[in-house]
Amino acid sequence: MDKAAFARSIVAVRATISEDAFTARSLGTLREGSGVVIRADGVVLTIGYLMIEAEEVWLTDQDGRVVAGHALAYDQESGFGLIQALGPLNCPALVFGDSAKAKRGDPVVMIDGHGQAQEAAIVAKQEFAGYWEYLLEEAIFTAPAHHSWGGAALVDQDGKLLGLGSLKLEMSRGGRASDINMVVPINLLRPILDDLLTRGKVDKPPRPWLGAMAAESNGDVVVISVSPEGPAAQAGLQGGDVISEVRDEEVGGLADFYRQVWKSGPAGAEIPVRVLRNGRETWLRVKSADRDTFLKRPRLQ
Repeated sequence: MDKAAFARSIVAVRATISEDAFTARSLGTLREGSGVVIRADGVVLTIGYLMIEAEEVWLTDQDGRVVAGHALAYDQESGFGLIQALGPLNCPALVFGDSAKAKRGDPVVMIDGHGQAQEAAIVAKQEFAGYWEYLLEEAIFTAPAHHSWGGAALVDQDGKLLGLGSLKLEMSRGGRASDINMVVPINLLRPILDDLLTRGKVDKPPRPWLGAMAAESNGDVVVISVSPEGPAAQAGLQGGDVISEVRDEEVGGLADFYRQVWKSGPAGAEIPVRVLRNGRETWLRVKSADRDTFLKRPRLQ
């Protein structure tokens, strides 16, 4: 594999976000990571948390040349974001691979916008539920982990793009812990790319959003915290609450909780949840929302 050849398709991403942006508290106001050029006209694919609500975006190629960018689109469900370069990048577009065909044990390379490459292998393909109301049916997990994973490209042995790095996690095997990367599969982009390019979002009703950060503990869904301005907070949900039912259906873990919320209707649907708090059970009615309405719109630089 010629790593230097496909490395030229990967750029460094730097974004600044206003202090009063909705995500500033959780994600910070200066975000740095990587992105991948996927079209000859300078469209860059990145992981969305790097560029959501960005006031300014700067792209740096492997030669150190800096070009301004515009936050073009963001998809809540996949977590992908698109940036349009506002000047010529002179970077070749990376060809998409087929992430559905990638399998455990396959050798891969993860490379960031500074050209730093990590040879790795796929160690798992499985469901992933994130505390921020996020669910992937089949995420890709690789090891050893890349230390600069956000938006880094996962490339197969043919030099084709399999996905983008999103997280660094810890995996335990035989009593020994090791770091792994969670990667968002590129196949999630294929059916939504045209919508993102032409509309800035996917053309379908938004999912209901609660604004509750939650984790799974011994099968229970435990609320970590709630967004102060979000629907869950308005309904009285609190950190430490255990969510046991949604619409009279028992909750069987974090992924099941999300699926039950999302099947309750589009954003705006009222969602009854039963919670256990300090040994007592109570029902709360959460009027869900469209998370996008809380976010600042990107402005053209």
